[in-house]
Amino acid sequence: MSPQPTRHRVMANGIDVNVAISGTGPAVLLLHGFPHTWELWTAVIPRLARHHRVIAPDLRGLGRTTRTTDGYDAGMLASDAEALLDSLDEPTASVVGIDLGAPPAFLLAMRRPERVRRLVLMEAVLGTLPGAEKFLDTGPPWWFGFHAVPELAETVLVGHETEYIDWFLTTGTRGDGIPPQIRERFLAAYAGREALRAAFAHYRAMPVSARQIADAARGRLTMPTMAIGAHPVGRNLARQLRPIADELTEHLIDDCGHIIPLDRPNTLIPLLSAFLTETRTSGEQTRST
Repeated sequence: MSPQPTRHRVMANGIDVNVAISGTGPAVLLLHGFPHTWELWTAVIPRLARHHRVIAPDLRGLGRTTRTTDGYDAGMLASDAEALLDSLDEPTASVVGIDLGAPPAFLLAMRRPERVRRLVLMEAVLGTLPGAEKFLDTGPPWWFGFHAVPELAETVLVGHETEYIDWFLTTGTRGDGIPPQIRERFLAAYAGREALRAAFAHYRAMPVSARQIADAARGRLTMPTMAIGAHPVGRNLARQLRPIADELTEHLIDDCGHIIPLDRPNTLIPLLSAFLTETRTSGEQTRST
């Protein structure tokens, strides 16, 4: 039985990062999205920690990590992740990102391939890279625009954070909701104007992030990469990755909402465990399930 993760405060890239750590072995870095904290990975960490040192931070501005005034573009978040690995004396890691955590995971892998052994991306669209046109043909999800307008969303939502965050948690699990204890912690993490401001700053930086992603995609993902889709992103992420990944494995989890680690952990964990412990060499053809 793996021990419960221990929480640490770690200085990295000029910010104070709240990070949960569990296990020993090759490092695995888990990057969450919105509206989550590191506890998105609650069911995943104990299983991965049997064979890995699992590192699960709160992203910049989210949870208990420093809320900076700026620096919410994916490139800066990738630098945060690399600096966190430095602070924890981990020269390399397998990197797993979902939602807002996927773009920085992608950029870290593209910019510092020698530091990323394996890459897993889930339920995200990578900027404007080709392949997701069908998903975006009517425009991005409505909240992208709402969050992007400076000061608007936090002004409207103060006092209504619970109803708003609950909508994402319910929709992202196809109506099932998430465990009550985790829900309470997510709600607390996004309560108040400053917490909302920092969360929405990630969306306000998306034009910069999209340019960074497009620039990086001139290169190639040279490490084994896995794309996992559910609802609503589905196979669109894999379509974006296929032209630029040397070795891509694709999985679609049917009957699963956007918040895969909480909606279908028993399906996700075997996929992650198998992929992160594989020893096959580069160059193998894409597999799809």
